[in-house]
Amino acid sequence: MSAEKPRPSPQASQVPRRAVLLGLAGVALGACTSSRTATGSASPAAPAGPSVSATPSESSSTALPATAPWQPGPGEIDPDVKLRATQLVEALGAWPAGGQGLAAARERVRALGLDPSLADQAGPLLGTAPQAVLQVVNAQWGGHLTDSASVMVPCRQWTTEGSGGTTVDVRLVRAQPRWNVTALHPAEPAPPAAALSDAAQRVLAEPRIQLPPAAVADVRGGGVHESVLASMLTLAGRYSYAVTVLRSGHPVDVFGTSRPSDHPPGRAFDVWRIDGHEVVDPATPHDLVDGFMRAAAASGSYNVGGPRRLSGGTTPNQFFTDDAHHDHVHVGFRS
Repeated sequence: MSAEKPRPSPQASQVPRRAVLLGLAGVALGACTSSRTATGSASPAAPAGPSVSATPSESSSTALPATAPWQPGPGEIDPDVKLRATQLVEALGAWPAGGQGLAAARERVRALGLDPSLADQAGPLLGTAPQAVLQVVNAQWGGHLTDSASVMVPCRQWTTEGSGGTTVDVRLVRAQPRWNVTALHPAEPAPPAAALSDAAQRVLAEPRIQLPPAAVADVRGGGVHESVLASMLTLAGRYSYAVTVLRSGHPVDVFGTSRPSDHPPGRAFDVWRIDGHEVVDPATPHDLVDGFMRAAAASGSYNVGGPRRLSGGTTPNQFFTDDAHHDHVHVGFRS
């Protein structure tokens, strides 16, 4: 299914996880890990600089934090597809002492049975630091079709020279014995804006809104619409939630179509965890997710997707569902 409902077409219904605290030299980074994921806060303590590239730390000799490989939890659709995507991101963004550089990255990709040249598309995941570790925050569908898929993988990275992170749109096609990765599209956030709106500053400072590094950079870049920021703040009044993606790192078009997505223009955000409960987890109360979806619609969203299509709405097809939204809530705006 596609990544979100196309904005101009009311009849279309396709629109287009993880927790042990990570410490770094006693500084709270707002990230946690488990066998499934890590997530962080958008507060100033979170590791994000002017861009999603690594930024210098106070000491290059600081011990790197412990991380854990991402693993799919209950309720996932095609879990091995997501696992394939995250394993590649982990192999590219983490290396033992002396394993830096493109040539070594190519060998790590080759060991996964994938095309080594994919390392050439890794962008900010690669660096010259002698050692690095990486924690996947979440793995979310950017699109899910029968023979092709997009998996968005936000991650945090620590090296012996600094910390940062990015979001990678991993493209895959069906193959045997496992799906094959065909391309990587790392996030390319805008540079920091000279000045930010009050709403943008409040979103960055709000501990109930957890943003991965690329999303922090998107807000700092000033390109997230005020309608989105206002909705995020309104929802934070009732819920604590974790965002997967805002602008960068999301497919430019609704997956499988040529229709523009609302994400790259800064008119949408995706939420994968609400009040500590993952949207994809079958144990998560339906009322919690459905209530969040209705609250998002009430905040002004014309286009709210999730694991169930809700009844009602103030606009035609305001609520929708498909396989791609089995694992998150999409909140989109016209402007």
